[in-house]
Amino acid sequence: MGIDPGSQITGFGIIEQVRGRQYYITSGCIRLHKHPINQRLQHIFEGLSAVISDFSPTVVAIEKIFVHKNVASALKLGQARGVAMVSALLNGLSIAEYTARQVKKTVVGYGGADKKQVQHMMQLLLKLNGLPQADAADALAVAVCHGHLSRGAL
Repeated sequence: MGIDPGSQITGFGIIEQVRGRQYYITSGCIRLHKHPINQRLQHIFEGLSAVISDFSPTVVAIEKIFVHKNVASALKLGQARGVAMVSALLNGLSIAEYTARQVKKTVVGYGGADKKQVQHMMQLLLKLNGLPQADAADALAVAVCHGHLSRGAL
């Protein structure tokens, strides 16, 4: 299961890896309306816990955060990431962490790829009928990245 944490939208994606091939299971977004941060964090926790309960993944891969310009946004993102990690840990899952650059390099071939390129690659690699929503595509990319790197393919 890949997670792209966010304080507004948290993406998730689940794939299955069998003999080096990756298959799409599900993906989606937990949309966090303009509620106070504590309510949004609770919603992330409950949403991810429900997905974990419904699909029983064996490992969670999550994107690391980086501080670009807005420190306040990075702090909120860190809180969302922490809640996502606690949800995984309380469900007995191990966690792997990857930078956005690692994920993009692994799935697109270029660490500076944009969201459209990631969406397109997820559609191709996982044989999806259409482009996944951007945050769900990012989460799927984290899962695909973990699948590749954990088996030593790259």
